[in-house]
Amino acid sequence: MGKEAVNDSVVKLTQALIQQRSYSGEEKGVSDELTKYFKENGYTDVHVDKYGNTIGHIKGSRPGESILFDGHMDTVPVTDESVWKYPPFAAEIHDGKIYGRGTSDMKGALAAMAVAAAEFNKETKGDFAGDIYVAGVVHEECFEGVAAREISKYANPDIVVIGEASQLNLKIGQRGRAEIKLEVFGKAAHSANPEKGINAVYKIGEIISEIRKLEPTHNEVLGDGILELVDIKSQPYPGASVVPEYCVATYDRRLLVGETLESVIAPIQELLDKMMKADPELDAKVSYSVGKEKCFTGETITGERFFPGWLYNEDEEFVQTAYKALKDIGQNPVITQYNFCTNGSHYAGEAKIKTFGLGPSKENLAHTLNEYIEIEQLQSVKDSYKAICRAFL
Repeated sequence: MGKEAVNDSVVKLTQALIQQRSYSGEEKGVSDELTKYFKENGYTDVHVDKYGNTIGHIKGSRPGESILFDGHMDTVPVTDESVWKYPPFAAEIHDGKIYGRGTSDMKGALAAMAVAAAEFNKETKGDFAGDIYVAGVVHEECFEGVAAREISKYANPDIVVIGEASQLNLKIGQRGRAEIKLEVFGKAAHSANPEKGINAVYKIGEIISEIRKLEPTHNEVLGDGILELVDIKSQPYPGASVVPEYCVATYDRRLLVGETLESVIAPIQELLDKMMKADPELDAKVSYSVGKEKCFTGETITGERFFPGWLYNEDEEFVQTAYKALKDIGQNPVITQYNFCTNGSHYAGEAKIKTFGLGPSKENLAHTLNEYIEIEQLQSVKDSYKAICRAFL
C-alpha cells in the first residue's frame, strides 16, 4: 500500500505535528506549528508561557463561560525506529490511518481541537458568548498536571476538555498517581566482616515485606489505591566486597478521590515508626519523589510526583450538557473513566474545575510500536469538539 494523500485540515495539521519530533522538553517544533496555525486561522491571540505551553485564544462577541481544550504536545520516545512498519515521524497515511509517534497520544486530538475551534469561530462569525482556549501542553508524559497549573492560571477556564484517547466516549474521572520513595540508611563494611556494618538491603527487604501487608484504600468506581514496588537500588553499586550502606525503593501509588499528600504517606510512616522503635539499627525515611525537567524555553519545571485522582457523577449538569450535545450530532458516547493519568489531575483534582475527557482513538494505542490514528476518528472528534463549543458557549 502506497502513501495516501488526504486533503483535510485536521489531517494536515495532525501530520504537521507528527513530523515534529517532540519528546518531553523538545516540544518547540510542535509549539511553532500550533502558533502558525492559530495566527493563520482567526484566533484572537496566542500565548506561549515560561514552560512553553502554547495557548490559542478565541474571544466571543459577548461575555460568557470560558472553555479550555487541553492536549499535550510531548510524546514518549521511540526506542528503535527500524522496527516500525512506517517511519514514526513521517506521518504516512495507509488504509485510512495516520501512522507515527504521538498520533493517538495525542497530537491527533490536539489538531482536532485547534481546527474545531477555528471552524466554530468561522461558522458563528465570532458571535458566541465566552472564550475558547486551545492549549498545547508541555511535559505531560513526565508530569501530569504540573505544566497545566500555568495554563489554568492564565485562562481561568470554567470547563476543561481533556483530549486523551477515549474512542469518542466521555470520561468523568481517573485514578491519580504518586511516586513514593522509601530510603534506608545502613553502615558500610567489608563484606568479609559484615557484622561490622548494617546492610541497607536486608533492612529494606523487611520493610517491603511489611508494606505488602498494608490494606489498600478502595473506591467503588475507581477500584483500589494500588501501592506497587517498581524499582530498587543500593549503594555502592556495583558493591564489590562492600556491605551496602544505602538502599532506595520506588513505589507507584494509584490515587483515589480525596486522597491527600498526608493521607497517602501516613500508613507507611506509621509502619516505619513502629519498625524503627523495635529495631534501633533501622534508619528509614519515606517521601515523595521530586521531578525536575528542562523545558525548551530554558526554564526548569519542578514538582513533587503527586497527581490527584478525580471523579464526577454522571448526573452532574455539565456532564449531561456534554452528553446531550454529542447525542444531538448522532454520536453515541458511553460515560466512563480513564484507566490512566491525565492533566485532569490538576484541573479537576487540584483546581476543582469542571473537567471531562473526550478524545479520538483507542486508549491502548498510546506508547505502542506502530502507533496510529484512524482518520474517521479524527474527523468525528472535530465534530464532537464543535458540538461542545455550541453547547457551552
